[in-house]
Amino acid sequence: MEQRVNIKFCFKLGRTATETHEMLAKVYGVNAVSKKCVYEWFKRFRDGKEDVEDEPRSGRPPTSTTPDNIKRVRRMPAVDRRLS
Repeated sequence: MEQRVNIKFCFKLGRTATETHEMLAKVYGVNAVSKKCVYEWFKRFRDGKEDVEDEPRSGRPPTSTTPDNIKRVRRMPAVDRRLS
C-alpha cells in the first residue's frame, strides 16, 4: 500500500514510470514493486482512477469455511473410516 501512495505521489509530480520505479528500487531494494506494476498504476492514474486501493474482484471467496462445511467435514470420518 505504501508503495502505491509513493507511485501516486511521483505521478502527481510529473515523474515518469521509469523514474518512479528506479526511486522505489533504490528505497525498497528487492521488495520494490515490479516495473510492470508501476506502469499499470500510472495507467490507472492517467485514466482518472485516483484510489490506490485494489478494486473488488469476482470469483471464488478466499476461504469457504462456513459452519455448514465444518459440520460436513466432521461427519466424513464417521461415514468413511478410511478418512482421517
